[in-house]
Amino acid sequence: MTDLVITRIFDAPRELVYRAFVDPDQLAAWFGPVGWSVPRDSIDIDPRPGGRQAFTMVNDDDPAMSSPVDARFVEVIENELLVGEENVSHIPQFGAEVLRMRVEFFDEEGGRTRLVLTQSPFPAGMADGAREGWGSSFTKLDKLLG
Repeated sequence: MTDLVITRIFDAPRELVYRAFVDPDQLAAWFGPVGWSVPRDSIDIDPRPGGRQAFTMVNDDDPAMSSPVDARFVEVIENELLVGEENVSHIPQFGAEVLRMRVEFFDEEGGRTRLVLTQSPFPAGMADGAREGWGSSFTKLDKLLG
């Protein structure tokens, strides 16, 4: 098991990057690697401690392939921090009960934002694919923020 840590600089103010994570319309526009999408009607987000984050990623070529997410926010500081936990005990390859995701938003010079995403505990064998998926998703987010 490992911590998957991804740092990315976005050419947009922190408040706009944060909104892209909590606004359902924006999340539908960027979340999921290229070749996957998140139907707007599948999204339920309540960004507060105890609030829910649920949506379904759907494969663009084969809509029968999908990946649901159903997590709870455990810590939220507007424009600064999102921490969520998802029960993954039903996914044997995870080898853990709970997957925790922490997304931190920091101001950078020039009105940019440094985002630090940490997911743990992450099975080492799945980390590379997840890193690629986030990179692909963040490329879509770059376009949305631009």
